[in-house]
Amino acid sequence: MSFDVESHSSDTVIVHMGEALDFRNADEFKDTFQDHVEDGVRNFILDFSDTEVLDSTGLGSIFSLYREISPEDGKVAFADVSRPVQVVVQLTRTYKVFRQFPSVQAAKEALA
Repeated sequence: MSFDVESHSSDTVIVHMGEALDFRNADEFKDTFQDHVEDGVRNFILDFSDTEVLDSTGLGSIFSLYREISPEDGKVAFADVSRPVQVVVQLTRTYKVFRQFPSVQAAKEALA
């Protein structure tokens, strides 16, 4: 299962996270964002609408992305956060780090 990445602008992509971001595919997620960072992408909108599972490994991979792009003013936004992901976000207080938007469209407008 690979991540479906949609280009929004030269420096912004939307990553459709799919059913899970966990220990099984966190490295693949890292490889995916690494390719885009190397191409100059600085803003990542993570679409969690279909995501049923987000574990600590998956969350760690998102923080890796954040650490890599934040020195260059990059942003990671969570969009359309599903119920299971919302639970993790609340428990880990991740909402203090990443802005959340009700939809991908709202995130696009905010990062434009």
